Amino acid sequence: MSRVEEKRKSDSPVEPASLAPAISANTGGVALPDSGLIGAQLREILTLSTAFERHLGRALSVNDTDLAAMEHLISHGPLSPSELARHLTISTAATTIVIDRLVAVGHAHREAHPHDRRKIVVVPTPASVRATFEALMPLIGGVASVTNELSAEDRRTVTDFLASVVGVYRRALEPPV
Repeated sequence: MSRVEEKRKSDSPVEPASLAPAISANTGGVALPDSGLIGAQLREILTLSTAFERHLGRALSVNDTDLAAMEHLISHGPLSPSELARHLTISTAATTIVIDRLVAVGHAHREAHPHDRRKIVVVPTPASVRATFEALMPLIGGVASVTNELSAEDRRTVTDFLASVVGVYRRALEPPV
């Protein structure tokens, strides 16, 4: 028996049958395909991911939009306000308010653009980046630990499965033809 199978038997916190009444009651009569325990666990991961984002926002004293802005600044580095607005898909006026809030709580500061003196860029502060990663480490470290416990074969299986799930999400986001 693989480690994944052993883990599944010892850790299965949610039985699909226990979720079926809640799911079927909230679909407006739409019949859902049965994805069993895996589907239930994926839904639980989505729910927990949203809860963790709220937790992270509270820990950093920011709202959802400000947290998304911080994520873009940390991931992409300094951005102009218009670039940040495009990433957030909000207006530049709304982005100015987001930047003002981030600056006020010490998560970012404005600097002159390195190549265009007429522009500014928004830069995450080192203390903010550090605080963000400190808050993320229990999750990042926990997932890394679980991943490292997998055999090479189980890791390939999980990687292939997750790549397929990512593909499902990407196709669902494509505009209809």
